[in-house]
Amino acid sequence: MTREQLHDLLESVAARETGVDDALERLAALPYIDLGHTKLDTHRALRKGFPEVVYAQGKTPQQVAQIMQRLSETSESPVLATRASHEAHEAVRAVCAEVEYHELARAIVVGRSRLRRKPNYESAYISVLCAGTSDIPVADEAALTAELLGNRVERVYDVGVAGLHRLMDQVDLLRASACLVVVAGMEGALASVVGGLVNRPVVAVPTSVGYGASFGGVAALLSMLNTCATGVAVVNIDNGFGAGFFASMVNAG
Repeated sequence: MTREQLHDLLESVAARETGVDDALERLAALPYIDLGHTKLDTHRALRKGFPEVVYAQGKTPQQVAQIMQRLSETSESPVLATRASHEAHEAVRAVCAEVEYHELARAIVVGRSRLRRKPNYESAYISVLCAGTSDIPVADEAALTAELLGNRVERVYDVGVAGLHRLMDQVDLLRASACLVVVAGMEGALASVVGGLVNRPVVAVPTSVGYGASFGGVAALLSMLNTCATGVAVVNIDNGFGAGFFASMVNAG
């Protein structure tokens, strides 16, 4: 059930066109669709404001396509699949209209025109930073997620601490942000530096980028968790989606 359908049902009850028992029966219906391989949470948008997001990695292209098709049919908002391959994109494009593939973010978007809240470029914005070019896939996943939730996003890429002047050139932009997502691998120092420069919430995202002793992102994760900078929260390794969603909630107030 979509938000619009729920609104119409409640209006119908208020107008005595639908009985209370009938409305309860409709609301008590299972809030998911069983596809056999997947149970789609069709009430996610009612609870969270955005439909279920598909984690495509590990799913077959056909599974991704079937999931995206059914979510698109039941959603008033864009539908997003993360960690998606070109093959999955081709399969989705065969069954859905208005399909985009974002190479850097490794994401599929269906129905961008359904955005209920269009980004206001005069309003508060989220800055998404990454330390190095190799961190861009995770950073772009965060940026795209925040944009699909209706936020203005400013991307500030390749500003790691090995060349601190690159970051300092962006300080005015960063300090005017409502929230910042900071993506870094290696030793993960960028989050601490940014946290010490701004008085806005910082969402730190460790990435699995780095040489052997980075332990697939664990070194960056521990550095970010141990930061002495205040106002820094940390999500899991490579979790750009989670960071973008959280930043959007902060920006919404």
